[in-house]
Amino acid sequence: MRLNMALNVQQAMKSQPIVALESTVISHGLPYPDNLQVAQAMEAAIRDEGATPATIAILQGQVHIGLDEGQLERLAQSKEVRKVSRRDLALTVGLGLDGATTVSATMYLAHQAGIELFATGGIGGVHRGHPFDVSADLTELGRTPVTVVCAGAKAILDLPLTREVLETQGVPVIGYGNDEMAAFYSRGSGLPADVRVDTPQQVAQIIRARRDLRLQTGLLVTVPVPAEDEIPPAEIAQAIAQATEQAEREGITGAALTPFVLSRLAELTQGRSVRTNISLLHNNARVAARVAVALHQDRARTL
Repeated sequence: MRLNMALNVQQAMKSQPIVALESTVISHGLPYPDNLQVAQAMEAAIRDEGATPATIAILQGQVHIGLDEGQLERLAQSKEVRKVSRRDLALTVGLGLDGATTVSATMYLAHQAGIELFATGGIGGVHRGHPFDVSADLTELGRTPVTVVCAGAKAILDLPLTREVLETQGVPVIGYGNDEMAAFYSRGSGLPADVRVDTPQQVAQIIRARRDLRLQTGLLVTVPVPAEDEIPPAEIAQAIAQATEQAEREGITGAALTPFVLSRLAELTQGRSVRTNISLLHNNARVAARVAVALHQDRARTL
């Protein structure tokens, strides 16, 4: 598979830590220009920590590992960008389309490019009331050895069932500075992490052990949102229940469900859910970069 790797990413592959970023947050996650500003801020946060960002997307059927400013702008403004999971990769590349990669597609392409760390907001999971509607993100975590740094699964999902599927897939849930799996808008979910770590170096040790054991599963590092931007669990649960009940009444399902619920959450929380989302995206990028730097330093010491 041909990968169009940005020059700065090519150079970083030789001697610098790299963090992959998805592109659906740009094309489908936030309105313009907030989406572009968040993408730029996440890349800047990674650079500030001493790593190189590599935002992944498909442009005119070509896979790009690392985007320039013009390409970021194109994704942020275009209304013709396909949301691409692993299922959609061949369709998008084969038909020469523009595509923004979800967690599953980003993991796959990052692995193909030799990138081990990936930062995102939250992963997909099992939908509430629909236990057979399971995100491809969970399957990808079970078969692709990339470490995903996130704020847990999106809180609008069924978190206990999502946790069960992760266990079935053999994916360790690592609580970063937290004994629980993070719950996106809230710092804790009430669901235990498999292990708690408090430093980037500890995450790097687990990544190295996974590599030495030749395990082909991913690692899920869940980072709680900064305390000052948290929405208390009871408050966000009430808003989610109200939004999902409205979606059911109006018959909104499938691909339209998540955008509808997120939009209603923004309204019900007077914009707090959006601010929290942006905060956790920045924070996850910083933590992922620190882990990438620790992993790179560890590798350098062993050479």
